[in-house]
Amino acid sequence: MALELACRDFEVTGLSRSGDGLDVTDTAAIERSVAMLEGTFDLVFVAIGTLAAGGEPEKSLAAIDSDQMARVMAVNAIGPALILAHIQKLLPQDRRSVVGVLSARVGSIGDNKIGGWHSYRASKAALNQIVRGAAIEIGRKRPNTVIVALHPGTVDTEFTQNYPTHRKVTPKEAASNLCNVLDGLGAKQTGGFFDYTGAEVVW
Repeated sequence: MALELACRDFEVTGLSRSGDGLDVTDTAAIERSVAMLEGTFDLVFVAIGTLAAGGEPEKSLAAIDSDQMARVMAVNAIGPALILAHIQKLLPQDRRSVVGVLSARVGSIGDNKIGGWHSYRASKAALNQIVRGAAIEIGRKRPNTVIVALHPGTVDTEFTQNYPTHRKVTPKEAASNLCNVLDGLGAKQTGGFFDYTGAEVVW
């Protein structure tokens, strides 16, 4: 995403856990990281996520481990919520800005046809609700800001090698798709959930 945005003439500022100590499970670390940023940002992209916090996604209710579920929730839902809470001051009040938050189609309750992956699904569903609420609250003072949850599709990485039935795209193509979606969204679409084609995903 950083490379794609740079190619589109954005001046990109990146924050990460490895490079900047941005541990999204640590409120103080979030505050320190955001405090380093100055000025206003026309686009913020929140790319936070874990599948199973070092374990395996559950195939059944019996496989749920409370500690592992809590870790997944901390990264996938609480972390982005804290980011959204702290970046409000970085968004302009007098012009359009957009915030894209990386979600996943499996977080759709209406689209769930096979069950399983309970922690991941629940954390992404919670994230979607947080994005919706953040869009409403932030929109009161920044009516030109668009805040959305995004499904990137299945990206061809080492992580997805075990998912041969899914159509995959390269990381570059995925980034281009998401940037195109973000570029095309208007204020009336804030708080929505969209896939990499710009189609709305059912909650």
